[in-house]
Amino acid sequence: MMKFMTSGALAIALLAAWPHAQQPTQPPPQQPKEFESTISGEGGAAPRLAVLDFIALSTDAETVATAKTITEVLWDDLNFEREFAFIPRDVYSSIRKATSFNDVAFDRWRELNADGIIIGTVQKVSAGFRVEMKLFNVRTRQAVYPRQYDGSNARLFAHTISDEIHKSQRALNGVARSRLTFDSDRDGERMTGTVQQRSIKEIYISDYDGENQRRVTTGRTLNIAPRWSPDGRSIAYTSYRRGGANLFISNIFAGTLEEVTKGDKVGENWLPAWSPDGTKLAFSTTRDGNPEIYIVNRDGSGLRRLTNNPSIDITPTWSPSGTQIAFTSDRSGSPAIYVVGADGLNLTKKTSESYCDRPTWSPAPFNEIAFAARSGPGFDIKVLDLSTNVTKSLTFGEGTNESPAFSPNGRHIVFTSTRSGKIQVFTMARDGKNVRQITKAGNNYEPDWSK
Repeated sequence: MMKFMTSGALAIALLAAWPHAQQPTQPPPQQPKEFESTISGEGGAAPRLAVLDFIALSTDAETVATAKTITEVLWDDLNFEREFAFIPRDVYSSIRKATSFNDVAFDRWRELNADGIIIGTVQKVSAGFRVEMKLFNVRTRQAVYPRQYDGSNARLFAHTISDEIHKSQRALNGVARSRLTFDSDRDGERMTGTVQQRSIKEIYISDYDGENQRRVTTGRTLNIAPRWSPDGRSIAYTSYRRGGANLFISNIFAGTLEEVTKGDKVGENWLPAWSPDGTKLAFSTTRDGNPEIYIVNRDGSGLRRLTNNPSIDITPTWSPSGTQIAFTSDRSGSPAIYVVGADGLNLTKKTSESYCDRPTWSPAPFNEIAFAARSGPGFDIKVLDLSTNVTKSLTFGEGTNESPAFSPNGRHIVFTSTRSGKIQVFTMARDGKNVRQITKAGNNYEPDWSK
């Protein structure tokens, strides 16, 4: 039995196998043998699915609402990765609704060229709800992926089902259970002290789709540039809670705080970036004059300097192997993206645009760096393929677009844009399509995507 924790420390138990159904009274095709296999589309096309309404096994409002939420969220989660084709929902009303797993109208769904059907039941139990889900192969009427889940979080039920179906059917690590973090001025508070009256920013987290936005910091100061740890349990960020800019780590599940840069004369410290193994942080600091890139262990030990140049070196990002770091520098004039070995050797310039900033390295197997580049009065998101040195644009002047960060599977990018007025967080596919707005309140900056 595996347990998955929500941000509110709510557990959901996933059983490893679906219990075999009782012996049916109908002929075998109506209650097929259950096993695990994959569903394929005809002629090599993407499987064509229908997500049927999950069935509430009682009429109380909570169970009915849970079933409805699971259905709606699961549809959106499965759509997000664009791995499946879907039967249009407006034709569902023409087919008799199933009231159990045993009365699915397979013939009618086959007429609509469905390859697979997802259906489930929701039952209230002492610990919350029990959700039973089956993915049917419409041609064989076999349940090829049956599962049971216990818990009480309707959205987490849906996210878990989506990720598991993507893994089992498409060999894809979905992002439905991943999270975003960003900083925001939405609370309208202001800070006082040595810094002239300035609006504060706090760190927030949310589900990948923007739901469940929750505040992490409450320091009434500037808390900015959050970055998820590789295990998705901690956030490193810059905070001015001690006066100057220093690096902190919030362990959001343990409820503890670590101070990474501390002591006298440590300069201003910004923009932390985790190493792939989670043991180190690269960051920019003024402790020796102009901003340079340093590396430090997460406990503050082992500090060492990576760059050494009179110009400004900022915004580091690690390669997936942990052997290289990309960063922004104006050492050749206009800010550009550079790559250097984690040992400080083999520095190379990678971009030629007039003004580049905020590089982010894609996860494997992609070998790309996304960054913001000036285009007219604003910025656009571009991606550099390091294997071909070809750069492509993903945004085209719809407001100003900055601070890109890849999803854990490398198929999506989160970024900020002013296309809707204020600075908001958006996501898009790695080809620039499927743009979705995540935040709406206040101004929101510097997003990052958890593993």
